[in-house]
Amino acid sequence: MRLATPIFFLALSSFSLALENGLMRIPPMGWLSWERFRCNVDCKTDPHNCISEKLFMEMADHLARDGWRELGYVYVNIDDCWMAKERDKTGQLIPDPERFPGGIKALADYVHSRGLKLGIYADLGTHTCGGYPGTTLDQIEQDASTIAQWGVDMLKLDGCYSSKAVQALGYPRMSKALNATGHPIAFSCSWPAYQGGLPPSVNYTLLTKICNLWRNYGDIQDSWDSLLSIVDWYSANQDVLQPVAGPGHWNDPDMLIIGNFALSDEESRSQMALWTVLAAPLFMSTDLRTISEASRKILQNKLMIKINQDPLGIQGRRILKEKSHIEVFLRPLSHSGSAVVFFSRRTDMPYRYTTCLALLNFTQNAVYEAQDVYTGQIISGLKTSTFFTVIINPYGVVMWYLYPTMYIEQSDRTKFHPFAL
Repeated sequence: MRLATPIFFLALSSFSLALENGLMRIPPMGWLSWERFRCNVDCKTDPHNCISEKLFMEMADHLARDGWRELGYVYVNIDDCWMAKERDKTGQLIPDPERFPGGIKALADYVHSRGLKLGIYADLGTHTCGGYPGTTLDQIEQDASTIAQWGVDMLKLDGCYSSKAVQALGYPRMSKALNATGHPIAFSCSWPAYQGGLPPSVNYTLLTKICNLWRNYGDIQDSWDSLLSIVDWYSANQDVLQPVAGPGHWNDPDMLIIGNFALSDEESRSQMALWTVLAAPLFMSTDLRTISEASRKILQNKLMIKINQDPLGIQGRRILKEKSHIEVFLRPLSHSGSAVVFFSRRTDMPYRYTTCLALLNFTQNAVYEAQDVYTGQIISGLKTSTFFTVIINPYGVVMWYLYPTMYIEQSDRTKFHPFAL
């Protein structure tokens, strides 16, 4: 307890010097290596899937070539296990010379030549989670400078092999160091995930000033149960989490596992919809060289991405949890629009869920139009009192992009209002 006061004030001191970097005004999108490729460093027997410059160049090629970049998937992010086992003689981090023979600067140049951005990983501790050199407190400024010199555009700073005291000092200090380089580097903090994700251990007021996004719960695994545990935690704690998200600072429920091995197409559509309504960063972690057409279609849904990237940046909330195992999520959007997700946890058969907008917290006296995000179907003429039925498959979603087409005055006269849809 005696350590808490000085640590708190030192963190605030660093925070006061950390500058708003102007980055990630909408949730970032891209590709991240960890969930799909983990710490596979065996390039002799598995050269196609090991953590190497070849892997990241190939993913950059696919992002640029297969329509991902134009939709907003612009980050190519290296995770753990890219480093050599030791720093060089000057104490600088260096990539593994066999797996990254060209170096990180050359990889960054390659990624930039494709119209993309490069992200990289470090760990605020003695070692990374995979056992590679960590960043101690006295190495923060050097590592920030090195990353900037390489032309890297984003840093994810993990928290293995550190302590609460080190994290309280180190994360604000790294934010300050990154800004001091003069090179724009978005900052992803794992700090809250190591402190339970909730106040009072986590100071979200401070985080919004020093981090562009943060992990606040455990790693996603390639399983439906793992995905549900994240949704449950976010829903249970939404009163804390929802208000702190916004342009430039986002809650990060972790990667999209769509296109891997565990999720059905129905479950994949659910993750995409739920991450979108949560205003989450959209970082795919799958093999873009072999992704199925069904998974590609889900991840490249233009209306879904438009909703995720809404400039208001308001995170959605779960507004209903029915005894029928149907849950409803609502996210306010710009131009008076809304995203509504009807999510089924049922395991038996498609469920007919009947409701009206008045029961979903819609109070404006207006007529609405809804577009089904996955089917494209348009439903017109919805008043708040109009009952409708959606059919939701087991483990599936129905997602609507909803917007008013006219307001109804109390005199029953109608007044049209233009919306930029």
